[in-house]
Amino acid sequence: MSAFAISPRWKKVVIVGPGLIGASIGLALKRSGLVEQIVGVSRRNSTLEVAQASGAIDSGSCQLDATVRDATAVIVCTPVRRIAEQVITIAEHLQTEDRAWITDAGSAKEMIVRRVSDAEAGSEHAIPFVGSHPLAGSEQSGPRAARADLYDGRIVIVTPTAKTPPWLADEVHLFWTSLGAKVHRLTPTAHDRVLAATSHLPHALATALAAATLPDQLSLAATGWRDTTRIAAGNPDLWCDILLDNRTHILNSLDIFEKKLSAIRDALERQDSQQLKRLLEEGKQRRDSLGS
Repeated sequence: MSAFAISPRWKKVVIVGPGLIGASIGLALKRSGLVEQIVGVSRRNSTLEVAQASGAIDSGSCQLDATVRDATAVIVCTPVRRIAEQVITIAEHLQTEDRAWITDAGSAKEMIVRRVSDAEAGSEHAIPFVGSHPLAGSEQSGPRAARADLYDGRIVIVTPTAKTPPWLADEVHLFWTSLGAKVHRLTPTAHDRVLAATSHLPHALATALAAATLPDQLSLAATGWRDTTRIAAGNPDLWCDILLDNRTHILNSLDIFEKKLSAIRDALERQDSQQLKRLLEEGKQRRDSLGS
């Protein structure tokens, strides 16, 4: 039986931050036919207008508290530094009798989950939150770049903890599956350790490479340079928050990278073709193992 056949219907889904990621969620939900109403929340009316015109949301509001009160599900798609605070605020106003739930789309999870957990420990009520991270997107941003097929076949990592109720993890898992995604579950710590190497470090390296290239060299930039630096075009404010939030794991990944880069430099300085070829072969084999 397909995920579309077994997935529940969501009466009202609220998307906080209907930019590229959030508006794509809205379009994918509309395509699935599994939601009755989608409401976007943003600080800017212009964002809501574009998202509504594209069909990603049915209506929009700049008032978070009132909008989430009767929501079935809330997906927070704002920059990572704002997510925990917003989740806590949403939980204070969300009616949870019918198992309403909250998830997010942040690229770093450990800090967010810890902040929400600390707030829950000081509250009389549980916060029905489990973290998510869709490994999808592009260097583009905003609802104009949104696509209904953005999550088709893409990985979404859901990050329950030992305290997460099974129904909550299952519900969020099913939500992403209904959008066409392949869901993996990791702890928040495991997520941040892996993503430091596979997402956050590549962005830092692409940025460094782009910045190290002189302006008068750009007219001769080859395909390799363009491919390698593409992600450096991402939003600097957003990526600054991600890198700082996950700095411990990124620093560890940088240590490993710097050892490999140092080995290449050493082979070049010594004109050691055998060592250089071994390093190039190691990189090729690792990349080839991933497939196209």
